[in-house]
Amino acid sequence: MKVLVTGVKGQLGYDVVNELKKRGHEAVGVDIEEMDITDEESVNRVIREAAPDAVIHCAAYTAVDAAEDNEELCRAVNARGTGNIARVCKALDIRMMYISTDYVFNGQGTRPWEPDDKREPLNIYGQTKYEGELEVEENLKKYFIVRIAWVFGVNGKNFIKTMLNLGKTRDKLSVVADQIGSPTYTFDLARLLVDMIETEKYGRYHATNEGLCSWYEFACEIFRQAGMNVTVEPVTSDQFPVKAKRPMNSRISKDKLVENGFQPLPSWQDALRRYLTEIEY
Repeated sequence: MKVLVTGVKGQLGYDVVNELKKRGHEAVGVDIEEMDITDEESVNRVIREAAPDAVIHCAAYTAVDAAEDNEELCRAVNARGTGNIARVCKALDIRMMYISTDYVFNGQGTRPWEPDDKREPLNIYGQTKYEGELEVEENLKKYFIVRIAWVFGVNGKNFIKTMLNLGKTRDKLSVVADQIGSPTYTFDLARLLVDMIETEKYGRYHATNEGLCSWYEFACEIFRQAGMNVTVEPVTSDQFPVKAKRPMNSRISKDKLVENGFQPLPSWQDALRRYLTEIEY
C-alpha cells in the first residue's frame, strides 16, 4: 500500500512514516516545503502525482496559546487545509485519516468522552480542529477521524523534554494538578494508526496510551523514572494562567478501538520508560 503522510517533520508524522516503511508499505512523507496544505493547487498537484492509496493527515497548527492571536492562520491550516486534502481524496476515491484532538470537546466533567459526543470546543485551536473534522465528514465516506491527546515523541518538543530541561537547572517546580488525561507516545500511536489504515473500519475513534494522570502526576513520574531529584508542587489551573482555556477533562473512551478489533496501547508509564531510553537527556 502507498500512503502519503502530512506533517512528516512533526512528532507523529515522523513515527507514522517509519512504521509504514517497517511494514513494507510505501510511505510518502511531506511537510510544508513539499506541500503547503493551505494552497489548494499545491495539495491537488502533490497528492495526484503521488497517487497514494491513502492519506494520513498529521500536519496541523498546534500552538494552542498562539492560536488565540492567530485565528486566521490557525483556521487556514486546520480547517481549510484539511478541506483541501479531503476534496482531493474524494476525487481520487482514496481513504483519509485525519488526526484530531480531545480539544473539540468542552473539557468539563469527569466522564470519558465518547467518539460521537457533542463537540463544543473551548478555544480557537479546538474550534479549527472541529472545523477540520466537519470538512472530512462532509466530503468523504472513507475516513477515519482519530482524536489524540497529550502526545510525546522523539521528534520535536513536548512536556517530557520541557520537564527534563527544567529539572537540570531547578530543584523545585510547580505543575498543574487539576487537568486529567493520558500521556501518549507517538511510537505506539503510529503502530495503531497503521493498523487502522490497513482496514476499512471507518469512523471516529479515540486513541491514547492506557491509564490516567494529571500533569503534576506525569511530571512526578518523569523525574522518578529519569532518576532526577526534583520536588514538584501541585497547583491549580487558576494559579497558572495561560492565554487559551485548557480542558480539565481530557479522558477519552477507547472502547470503540477494542470493539473493532484494534489492540489497545500500552500503559503511559511503560511508554514513558521506553521513551526515556530513546532520547538523550
